[in-house]
Amino acid sequence: MSAPRTTAQRTRVGPLAAIPSSAPVLDVDRLLDDRTTRIIVCCGSGGVGKTTTSASLALRAAERGRKVAVLTIDPARRLAQSMGIERLDNTPRPVAGVAGSGGLDAMMLDMKRTFDEVVLSQASPEKAKQILANPFYIALSSSFAGTQEYMAMEKLGQLHREGRYDLIVVDTPPSRSALDFLDAPDRLSSFLDGRFVRLMLAPARGPARLMSAGFGIITGALTKILGGDFLKDLQTFVAALDTVFGGFRQRAQQTYSLLQAHGTAFLVVAAPEPDAMREAAYFVERLSGDRMPLAGLIVNRATTTPPGDLSAEGALAAVERLRAAGDDGVTAGLLRLHADRIRLVERERQLRERFAAAHPRVPTVVVPALAGDVHDLTGLRTVGGLLAGG
Repeated sequence: MSAPRTTAQRTRVGPLAAIPSSAPVLDVDRLLDDRTTRIIVCCGSGGVGKTTTSASLALRAAERGRKVAVLTIDPARRLAQSMGIERLDNTPRPVAGVAGSGGLDAMMLDMKRTFDEVVLSQASPEKAKQILANPFYIALSSSFAGTQEYMAMEKLGQLHREGRYDLIVVDTPPSRSALDFLDAPDRLSSFLDGRFVRLMLAPARGPARLMSAGFGIITGALTKILGGDFLKDLQTFVAALDTVFGGFRQRAQQTYSLLQAHGTAFLVVAAPEPDAMREAAYFVERLSGDRMPLAGLIVNRATTTPPGDLSAEGALAAVERLRAAGDDGVTAGLLRLHADRIRLVERERQLRERFAAAHPRVPTVVVPALAGDVHDLTGLRTVGGLLAGG
């Protein structure tokens, strides 16, 4: 695992409860400015602001002089809205309004279109037409479990090989499936090398005299049950996998190696909630186990400490005095809200401390919750500044 980009260990001051002094602080600008950083992968559970974080990092890097592409695999369309793009699709589209000398393109993974591109690039026109019309291929490329992760590997590899960008920011799907793309090469290899696939490929790979009697019995039974056209379509599809997607399997394995290499940085995004922090711990442990270069943890949407020195206990004591005096109105309600917020800040701080105790070498940055949703470049700049500790 490559060395994380951090500042010296220190304590953050301001409206947020301090990052535990034992945790190194993630230096986001140092990460973005490092020209050897070519890929940043943001992963984490759903609902933690991962898409917004990815877009904010990409915008900040672009406005600091880098040529950036942000690829979202999350099916939400918030990224297009916040970047002022009418639609996001499989083609990188320039984002207008980016300041500075850099540039920013945004795109959303279209797994079927990416799958089609693989077919068109690897097969002859006649063969490609046959594959694209195959019903099994249509089902696989549109909805088969794991296809999205396979195609994410393919698209990331495509962008990197093109060399148009000096930084690619990847926004992964929510929940633990966000790391399924790490398993894509092995899963695809296992499928292509499986016994059923080898059986279906037997007619294409050898002369009829080499076919076993057992295979004839199996195909005969399948033909009776499913029909001859069904079996023919299935054999055509499996043969296409063998001839076309061997190259994809090789490229996916190359992309996996790229993710492990120096120049890639994984950022785990979490919210200061028990479930999200447990998921963050899972991501950290999985990335470390797979020797992926973990850059740090972003704790997003943290509660800010209310102004003043009044503690939760002091606020509740004041509520009791008001009630004793017969005043349980607006002031008492505000004091209760103040106490609840103080206690929430403390609970979030304890969650971060427990994470830091279990993972003391993971650099961390805490981003406060904003009053409203992020829906434009101004909001993304605000988040980028907060990520950088501003």
